[in-house]
Amino acid sequence: MTTSTAPTTGVSDAELDARFGPIFARIAAGATEREVDRRLAHDEVHLLREAGFGALRVPVEFGGLGATVRQQFRLLIDLAAAESNLPQALRVHFSFVEDQLLALQSTERDTWLRAVAGGILVGNAITEPGVGAVDRYQTRLTQKNGQWLLNGTKYYSTGSLYSDYILVAADDQGERVSVLVDADATGVTRHDDWDGFGQRLTASGTTEFNNVVVAPERILGPGYGGAGKTYGTSYLQLVHLAGLAGIAQRATSDTAQWVRDRTRSYTHAAADLPREDPLVQQVIGKLSAAAFAARTSALAVADILDEVLAAGSDAGPELLDRAELAASQAQVTSIDIVLRATNELFEVGGASITSEQLRLDRHWRNARTIAVHNPTIFKTRAIGDHVLNGTELPYAWSAGNR
Repeated sequence: MTTSTAPTTGVSDAELDARFGPIFARIAAGATEREVDRRLAHDEVHLLREAGFGALRVPVEFGGLGATVRQQFRLLIDLAAAESNLPQALRVHFSFVEDQLLALQSTERDTWLRAVAGGILVGNAITEPGVGAVDRYQTRLTQKNGQWLLNGTKYYSTGSLYSDYILVAADDQGERVSVLVDADATGVTRHDDWDGFGQRLTASGTTEFNNVVVAPERILGPGYGGAGKTYGTSYLQLVHLAGLAGIAQRATSDTAQWVRDRTRSYTHAAADLPREDPLVQQVIGKLSAAAFAARTSALAVADILDEVLAAGSDAGPELLDRAELAASQAQVTSIDIVLRATNELFEVGGASITSEQLRLDRHWRNARTIAVHNPTIFKTRAIGDHVLNGTELPYAWSAGNR
């Protein structure tokens, strides 16, 4: 890690809520219809872009809002409650901003911070099928006739269809590099072919790069996946934790509203109206508790990351381990309680609660899809090995054929 340029804090929680609360409400109003129609959230991303959401952490002196890590993730939870796809779609964008804040002061770094403040968004193209990065990326950066050329195919290019630039992980003669390309550059083809049963609107499709010309200044360091301890793993995981917390929050409000409006019950129920039935109240109580616990866990990790990112190059291994362990522990507990709660919510009604028009199932599907991005069977083992034996936690791991 390098020296931190911590954002100048110039915004209060109240100011952030006043700016983004109405936008989140507009986004939430169309969430079910977007799910039914499978309409990508281009209009909603435009609203966020225009309001400066992508520049939350950019310092005030560069045109951003100067928010803290906690403030940013508090808003990401609320955005996830409105539309859980969008925090995931912006996940690498926010990581890119943090990398700029941690970089040594330079004209290039300052230019990117001002560009983010001006509304640009950065997507990603990192994951590959097959061997992935377990050996080396199959997406290659090569030189020909004095030009750098990028060739390869990436899967799960989350957020790239919403973005102006794409951060691509590539191989340069055995070295891992990150390459920043224009999303509409010649040779870049983006596909909306993500076929998961949840998080359908994250724009996590395939991206192809065919002889894409890359300027030398757009070839960056190794980026995510480089050796050593990094803030990046816990930070990127925290975006998923914010998504889970937001899903639980929205599932609670959606289910509670459905129960309030319902008059049908059962002959053997404990009350005439579902909202007065203690068994139904118990389910809503569990949902609410799950939302609270997931939110509290995510913000606790954000507080530690505030310390890590403020320290920059002075963040030692102990502090990085503290953030990584906290994010791992929060992941395991949040996934468990949110999945159970979003499954159990169907107990409050009969067959009508499974209506496709309600799409209450999307909360479980979205949570389940987020959860498999970092499987807990591997995470819990790593935590246990660390606690018992002091084994190093896995930081920037990769998926692929070993």
